[in-house]
Amino acid sequence: MRAIVDAAVALAEKGGFEGVRLRDVAEASGVALGTLYKYFRSKEDILLFAVHEEATKLEAVMGARPPRGDTPTERLADFFERTTRGFTRRPNLARAVIRAIAVGEHDLAVKVAGFHLRITRLIVAALRGEAVAGAPNGEAPGDPHEQLVAATLNRVWFASLVGWAGGLHSGREINERMQETAELLLGERGAPRTGGRDT
Repeated sequence: MRAIVDAAVALAEKGGFEGVRLRDVAEASGVALGTLYKYFRSKEDILLFAVHEEATKLEAVMGARPPRGDTPTERLADFFERTTRGFTRRPNLARAVIRAIAVGEHDLAVKVAGFHLRITRLIVAALRGEAVAGAPNGEAPGDPHEQLVAATLNRVWFASLVGWAGGLHSGREINERMQETAELLLGERGAPRTGGRDT
């Protein structure tokens, strides 16, 4: 399975979503096409596996170096700046993954929901100033207000990534939008803008 995922990621880095063809993934990974289908149903399935691996890395990074800031808005700004930079550092792969998440296939809904839940947990952790916000039985962490704030920020962030993937705005503009949204939701004003970097 490792070889399949690595091959798909390499193909996505070169050619984006369209560059990931299952026959090419099988050839590049040295496995038969039938063997590939034992593990994954589609290229979206493979790319979602890869994005969950990225989420695991993100959780480890945020656990080791939690978002910085004296207020929830400042911590959220730092979280989204670092997360967006990490997510978009390989643009072709990022666009392929965004498309896989947004494809809306029923068979992939559980994996997509799982990814969004992991991001939600990290957002709640940033709100609270904690390393990681855990929750039992796969439930969303936080109280109802924290869950609402985190879910809204998650949706705005992903919508912004879709816009970035389509060339509508830069990584810096995603960071600005996320800080503005956090300020609106939390009623905080005047927090210093993060610099952000165009990607």
